[in-house]
Amino acid sequence: MLLVALGIGILAVLVSALLGPKKASRTKLMAYESGNDPEGGGVGIGQRFPVHFYLVAMLFIVFDIETAFFYPLAVAYQRLPEFAFFEAITFVLLLLVGYYYVLKKKVLEWS
Repeated sequence: MLLVALGIGILAVLVSALLGPKKASRTKLMAYESGNDPEGGGVGIGQRFPVHFYLVAMLFIVFDIETAFFYPLAVAYQRLPEFAFFEAITFVLLLLVGYYYVLKKKVLEWS
């Protein structure tokens, strides 16, 4: 199965390299901003976003994944073995450590 997955990935990269457009132009290399010309001059020059926005986005992904992990646990809770409860507690404690780190670094403060 691993070989099939690797083969599909390599095949996709090779096919896109062979069949994809080869001619680069200024228009094709410009950043896409909803059909508007990019602000700030040339290619790659513009306003940079603070790292804060990326950290908040990563936090959203982490807590979204947490919800995805807990939903099956809640659905099948009555049929699960006892150690599943302790695994869930360990998972929550690990997330609380991460949440404490986020609060300590003041990622959620917008000022």
